Amino acid sequence: MKTQDLAIPTLPCRSVASTVEFYNQLGFEGGAHAFNSEYAILRRGPVELHFFTHADLVPSKSSSGCYIRVQDVEEVYRNIASSRLPRAGIPRMDLLEDKPWGLREFAVVDPDGNLIRIGQIIASGFTKETRHE
Repeated sequence: MKTQDLAIPTLPCRSVASTVEFYNQLGFEGGAHAFNSEYAILRRGPVELHFFTHADLVPSKSSSGCYIRVQDVEEVYRNIASSRLPRAGIPRMDLLEDKPWGLREFAVVDPDGNLIRIGQIIASGFTKETRHE
């Protein structure tokens, strides 16, 4: 069986247990790694995020994050919106918007300050060449 190359973000967290609880509310499954309780692997469909413990992390000073490109951003947005995250502060969830660069996206900032952007391509001018595939 041939597999595709992929990248898996590895993000910092202050507590694996708290991170697992937060992401479970967003529809992710998984938890602490069986051989290392200070590391977590979480999945939501084909999306996989890894987290490592960084006890001294200051969420308001975090610059960690990733982008998740999905096929149906509106469905993902509705599912995550059911968690009722606030619109400001940490954690938070931003509104779903069409961006001038040809993407429809929103963002979630988790309790550790990680910025997770989630979006899909909407502009016909955003070609394979511009995506560097």
